[in-house]
Amino acid sequence: MFEDCVGCKWTLHILMQIRSGVNRPRALVKTKKGLTTKVLNERLAKLVQFGILDKLSYPEVPPRVEYRLTPFGQEFVEILDLLEALHQKFIDKL
Repeated sequence: MFEDCVGCKWTLHILMQIRSGVNRPRALVKTKKGLTTKVLNERLAKLVQFGILDKLSYPEVPPRVEYRLTPFGQEFVEILDLLEALHQKFIDKL
């Protein structure tokens, strides 16, 4: 289910980091205290499964993996930006 993909508190953080250019797992796990490699790998796998991210594997030694937003992922992040703007608008009115 789609809720499984976005229902985790780490998903949005990971997406924002990838959008800003942090696209390697080791770098991603260092972006937020408390984000573990296990949780990161689970979230990345779900985001790939739902077509939000592409996983790029390079045949190098040591192996290198990077993640990029798909065209669908780009649109998805734009929707998240709209939700954030709406939320900020609500907060500003309080």
